[in-house]
Amino acid sequence: MLNLVLFGPPGAGKGTQSEKLIAKYNLVHISTGDIFRAHISNQTELGKQVSQIIAEGNLVPDSITIAMLEEEIKQNPQAKGFIFDGFPRTVAQAEALDAFLIANGTAITGVVALDVTEEVLTERIAKRQEISGRADDAADKLKKRIEEYFGKTIHVLPYYEAQGKLTKVNGIGEIETIFADLSAVIDGYNA
Repeated sequence: MLNLVLFGPPGAGKGTQSEKLIAKYNLVHISTGDIFRAHISNQTELGKQVSQIIAEGNLVPDSITIAMLEEEIKQNPQAKGFIFDGFPRTVAQAEALDAFLIANGTAITGVVALDVTEEVLTERIAKRQEISGRADDAADKLKKRIEEYFGKTIHVLPYYEAQGKLTKVNGIGEIETIFADLSAVIDGYNA
């Protein structure tokens, strides 16, 4: 089973590259952002909690995130693998994901981090905000999300690096070039 974590700050291109990787490797995409947005739009009890947490610019607690993630994985028993987008964001989440996957007879194959400067991130998100109007791309919330990434989330990388699972890929450039670089890394897992 091919289980990937696609890592990077908001605006790094995780969503764009995930779509291409899903098509090429026949993976199930698990985006905590998408899961949260679905719960919010369906006005579930969890969605109401998540909505308030996100509106304040905070991260959703691990217990809620992990429970929703496990539910998504269990709904796809025939999957050839998963691509985790936006998760894990803390070492505790990474450890919980590892424990859950191991208990289900699998593991994270590799972690690919899209390396992008803050300047490029700001430009990309401003453009994305114009097009999609995502509430979490508003300037004040975006600044908090980027600070959260560089202040806290980035510390997950050494966890995977210690396991020999981390590869960094330049996330600046043409979409197809970045995709080719990602594919080369992933194809190396099967070699």
